[in-house]
Amino acid sequence: MFQDFVSARSDRLLRTAYLLTHDWGTAEDLLQEALAKAWSAWPGIDEPESYVRRVLVTTYTSWWRRRWRRELPSDTIPDVAVLDPPADGREELWRAVGRLPARQRAVIVLRFYEDLAVTEVAQLMGCAAGTVKSQTAKALASLRVDESIVKELRG
Repeated sequence: MFQDFVSARSDRLLRTAYLLTHDWGTAEDLLQEALAKAWSAWPGIDEPESYVRRVLVTTYTSWWRRRWRRELPSDTIPDVAVLDPPADGREELWRAVGRLPARQRAVIVLRFYEDLAVTEVAQLMGCAAGTVKSQTAKALASLRVDESIVKELRG
């Protein structure tokens, strides 16, 4: 039953959405849209969690491609709270992951934070396993040379 699935799996799926978006509000919107799409296809879904996770990734990717259309210029900059960064460099790493292209970020999140196998990620993203491997290699190479991470590690 759909309601049982949502109750049982929403927290984990919301975490995946957050790892993709780095914003709780956007993550909630992304999950809500993914669940709405799943609800309409529910009777024909064999593996609901995989299906919803794939919808999360594809919806996130399409949002990321259209992102510039949703942002509007403003004359004022909103006040933003400044938090002390963690001493272990995780915040800089998250910022660097956030600067990756959408597909590379999705691969990093699914492979290393969700701990999915290459074949599972390929299935979720609708691409070949070789594409997942090459996107992973490109993302890791970008992270290795990202100046903010290098500076943080050198201390």
